[in-house]
Parts: sequence; structure tokens; C-alpha cells
Amino acid sequence: MSFAFIYLALLGMIGCSKDSDDGVVLYPEIQSIDVTISVTNPAEVTVQAKATAVNFYNIYFGEAANETPVRSTDGKATHTYSKSGNYTIKVQAHTTDQAFTTESRDVSVTLSGDLVIPTKGYETPATYAGMDLVWQDEFSGTALNTADWTFETGTGQDGWGNNELQYYRSENTSLTEGKLIITAKKETFQGSQYTSSRIVTAGKQEFRYGRVDIRAVLPKGQGLWPALWMLGANYQTDTWPKCGEIDIMEMVGGAGRENTVHGTVHWDAAGEYASYTKHTTLASGTYADEFHVYSMVWTPQTITWYVDDKQFNVIDTTPEGLSEFQKEFFFIFNVAVGGRWPGSPDGTTLFPQRMIVDYVRVFQQKP
Repeated sequence: MSFAFIYLALLGMIGCSKDSDDGVVLYPEIQSIDVTISVTNPAEVTVQAKATAVNFYNIYFGEAANETPVRSTDGKATHTYSKSGNYTIKVQAHTTDQAFTTESRDVSVTLSGDLVIPTKGYETPATYAGMDLVWQDEFSGTALNTADWTFETGTGQDGWGNNELQYYRSENTSLTEGKLIITAKKETFQGSQYTSSRIVTAGKQEFRYGRVDIRAVLPKGQGLWPALWMLGANYQTDTWPKCGEIDIMEMVGGAGRENTVHGTVHWDAAGEYASYTKHTTLASGTYADEFHVYSMVWTPQTITWYVDDKQFNVIDTTPEGLSEFQKEFFFIFNVAVGGRWPGSPDGTTLFPQRMIVDYVRVFQQKP
């Protein structure tokens, strides 16, 4: 063997990485990237990556253009976010500094308390055959339209008749992006430990019969009690339950209950309180995940309840004892905290909580 041949052979050995038997560098294969996001403030995001033929990982959390990666030998890293937003997490699995494979994951981070309006959900049409749109509120302004709505404030009598814990304030109602936002907060005000809002159309928008569509996202958490309902316009002379009450939607928060809403009527039956109720339950998820449409079709004969155009309750209102439901009613939108039905908030309840209403529309039969 000549000297020149030995020299070239040695040079080839020095210049090649021996990560594999044939002298070819092995690039890692990323098998999985699992991301866990906490809804806290600040929020923690944990990444767990797995790859073959890897010596170390560089994990970028996407908060700055020139961020320093977190180096990990086991593929696990955690980052704290102080701002809600959409981020791209990049994972590099390295055999060497020069030999690596990259994959990315897009994540949405929401801090506890930040307002997030879902983009998905059910919608109903703006017209129905044979019906007129007689009133609507699309909440497109910058403040609640007080020509249609009035704020009811304070704690009411006996916690609005239900031992509710909140103090209702106008400051807890806002309009943004064409949505009505009613916010329940954990804060001390006028002796109450919680605040929220309650708005009514009494004396301004009152109706007898028709179809009502309300598109909304509900809050969640033990002790939360959102409601979209109607009360008889004569409630000041014929006190409850003689005035009648129609609950288009009620939900009581808490584990295992946030996938269920209730449709109910209350009335006076010969001097005795009476009610009739049924509920409907989602196949998956909760009513806080996306928009649903809560509807009522009210005729001289019946009241029928729907969620996303699926009927779940109906009552015959023709008997003489249900004459309350042949009169005018007004709307009430509110989020209660605590009370006889949901119970009080506990350590699992995150505040603030919000009910987001996209629209309310009232249709009546054409004359």
C-alpha cells in the first residue's frame, strides 16, 4: 500500500461522523410532541417531546424572534406565559449541534380572567317564513342601549329571592366585538363578596307570543347561575308567581352540570306555586365551549323550548290555570353567583366568569 493511499484513508476517517456504522450521521425522528396548557394567571405550558436517535432537545416557546431555547435531555420543558395569545412552539431533536430535526406546534394560551370570545357555534337565520322580526338587539354599539334595557342593581330582597351572593352593578356589563358581556367577579362591594349584572327590558320591550332566539356562550364554575328568561309584565301588581315566569335557559355551574341546560315555567295554580321543567344535555363538551342558540316558540296554545333547533321541552298553556302565559312578558339576562340551586362557589371556581350574548331576536306571525 502506498503512503498516499494511507493518508487519504486516514483523512476520510477523520472527516466523517461515526454516528452510524456506515459513516452517515443519523438524523432524529420525532415521534410525538405533547403540550399541556394551564388556564391560570400566569399560564404554564409544558412540552414533552419524544424522538429516536436523539442526544438532546432545543425547545423554543415562540415569545420572541431571537429567544433562547430551553435545552433538555429528556424532551421536557416548561415555560410561563404572562399574556394570552397564539404561539408557535418549535422542538428541535438533536443528534449533534449540526444534525437535528425540527417540528412545530401552534398553541393558543388563555390566561385566567382574560376575555376570549369563541369563533365557533350554532347560528339561527335572521328570517323565518311567515314571521316578522319585531325586535332584535345585535349588541353592535359601544354601550348597552338603555332605550331597550334597564340595569337592576343591588342585592334584591333575600338575595333576589334565591339567597344569591352577588351585588348587581351596571359596571359588570360591557359591549365588545358586537357581543354583550356580563361578567361575574370575585370582589368585595357594598358588603357582598361577588359582583355581576342583571339587565331587563321591563316597560321598554314586552311581548306576547312569538319565537325568541338567543345566541350565547355560558360561564362555568361551581356556584355560577346564568339565566336568559322572561317575567310577566304585571309583576308589580300580580306578584310572583302569579305574574308567570318563562325560563328560556338556565344552567347551574359545577362539575358534571355544565353540559346541561333547563327550560322551565313557573305560575300560580289556584293559590299554590306550580312549575314545569325539563332539561337537555350535550353529547360532549360544555355550554361554555362555543355558541349555542337558546330558543322558545310561544303560541296561545303551547310554549316549546329548543337548543340549536332541537326541541327538548313543551307545555300546553290552554288550561285556565295557566292564564299567566296569555299576557305580555319582558326579558331578563343575568349571571347569579351562589343561591339555593347552584350552591356557593368553592376553591375550584375561577373568576372572572362571563356570559357572552351575540344576539336576541323576537319574531311574530305576520298579520
